[in-house]
Amino acid sequence: MNDLKNTKAPVSTITHNKNEFDAPTENIYEAISIAAKRAVQINSEIKKELLEKLEEFATYSDSLEEVFENKEQIEVSKFYEKLPKPHALAVQEWLDDKIYHRNTEKDS
Repeated sequence: MNDLKNTKAPVSTITHNKNEFDAPTENIYEAISIAAKRAVQINSEIKKELLEKLEEFATYSDSLEEVFENKEQIEVSKFYEKLPKPHALAVQEWLDDKIYHRNTEKDS
């Protein structure tokens, strides 16, 4: 996931050409399904990575009244908030032909 900063995925919503999007499968529903499955994978990877980084800053205390403000933790959180959303990353990967897919029904 280290290439998140270098992605061409937009951080806001944009419109894509349907013909370009479904060209690899010739089926818009199949193309969307593949991108959606990849978005779920990306989301899991990002969440795991973020939790690992935030775990480094964890302080365990018995008192709920103690709240520690950690600048590094805040910066890590802000970085992840500014990233393109998983679905935008998946769509960009799809359009860049970086997602391997195959139709097992057609392969049989």
